[in-house]
Amino acid sequence: MHTKTIVDLSSGLKEGAFSSEELVQHFLKRIDQLDPDLNSFITVTGEQALAAAHEADQKIKAGGAGPLTGIPFAHKDIFCTKGVRTSCGSRMLDNFIAPYNAGVTEKMQQAGAIMLGKTNMDEFAMGSSNETSYYGPVKNPWGDNLVPGGSSGGSASAVAARLSPASTGTDTGGSIRQPAALCGITGIKPTYGRVSRYGMIAFASSLDQGGPMARTAEDAALVLQTMAGFDERDSTCVDQPVPDYTASLNDSIQGLKIGLPKEYFGEGLDANVARTIDEAIAEYRKLGAEVVDISLPNSKLAAPAYYVVAPAECSSNLSRMDGVRFGHRCKDPVDLEDLYKRSRGEGFGEEVKRRILIGAYALSAGYYDAYYLKAQQIRRLISDDFKKAFEQVDVIMSPTAPTTAFGLGEKTKDPITMYLSDIYTIAVNLAGLPGMSVPAGFVNELPVGLQIIGNYFDEARLLNVAHQYQQVTDWHTRIPKGFE
Repeated sequence: MHTKTIVDLSSGLKEGAFSSEELVQHFLKRIDQLDPDLNSFITVTGEQALAAAHEADQKIKAGGAGPLTGIPFAHKDIFCTKGVRTSCGSRMLDNFIAPYNAGVTEKMQQAGAIMLGKTNMDEFAMGSSNETSYYGPVKNPWGDNLVPGGSSGGSASAVAARLSPASTGTDTGGSIRQPAALCGITGIKPTYGRVSRYGMIAFASSLDQGGPMARTAEDAALVLQTMAGFDERDSTCVDQPVPDYTASLNDSIQGLKIGLPKEYFGEGLDANVARTIDEAIAEYRKLGAEVVDISLPNSKLAAPAYYVVAPAECSSNLSRMDGVRFGHRCKDPVDLEDLYKRSRGEGFGEEVKRRILIGAYALSAGYYDAYYLKAQQIRRLISDDFKKAFEQVDVIMSPTAPTTAFGLGEKTKDPITMYLSDIYTIAVNLAGLPGMSVPAGFVNELPVGLQIIGNYFDEARLLNVAHQYQQVTDWHTRIPKGFE
């Protein structure tokens, strides 16, 4: 059953080929057997999942099932789940039992989807390799000495290893797309504001966006259909109708104009990854697409701007983690200042502390204009570059990451090199655009991701473009050895 797509599983449930309880038991057994080596889950909610599966089976028998009714999924441990630990991969929230559900959690429950558990992640979503988690690093199913990418590495690893048909993720600077690429699965970051951020623990509020991770574009479309939509509890959520993302999946892409930004194919890109992306573009040409060379001249400024904006916002957001109301509290504080200092010092890991300090500095008197304001001005220039590009083309394509999955511990001593893992994804977040990664081939038996970027609220086109590619290639069907 773990080799089937969500579409196939949904059909099987409705036809009575198997029950939701049998399906959930199957995946829970795989998690129990295989996850100790991967560390992709922080919390497994077996009893809760089986109870929900029993309810789903009753609904299916009564004829009231939707496409996700009875379908298991893995939930990134950044989304609040009532009565279940929501740790955000941090010691700071190791003892935090969420008192309410996130907007995305509610929508998945209402659709009848069944949470298998909460997935491991970089602490507070800060990282590109899933090595900053308090619960230890996640391993890539394609190699137990390799990172899965971050920060949604647990979600990507679980889907790639077929421990879950789909998962939720969040993307602040590439944290859905980059791990999707490194693990050989499909992941989409919607337009900023398309998916509710209510109950999604904040890293950088103007950049964070939730989205689905799955094996295929068709499966991702079904999950995004459920996740997307207006939520009045989130002031950044856009009140705009959600189209049927599956309706246009099979539309022809004859005449589609694909933009290739020259800045994304230069220095720093692995030659074998570049060749693989070229081969993927060639497939699109065969499908009738037209390829146009474009320029995004300010893209070289994306990483510096991002690493001012994101830490500044994280410094502000994480100030609430003070040991007073919830989360980790130090033992026997002498006074309030001691409580703050030791609770935060003990609760946060090194990468989170680094970003808080950078952010506090960028927002401090005398430096605000020089750093934070300047970064916001660069952000506008980057958005303008994309606006001009979309006057010429329908979508933009590039590598998702400059290399395939790298080794555990390989970049942990060099934060700057680690930050460049997201060099091709960051600009999309700064501009608030939708972007996705699809499996596009292999280099030395490791997956390569093709990034597809669209105009605002053009997720349906991205999913169509990805789906058409997956109709003529089989990269998305490959399963890592040992997880078949």
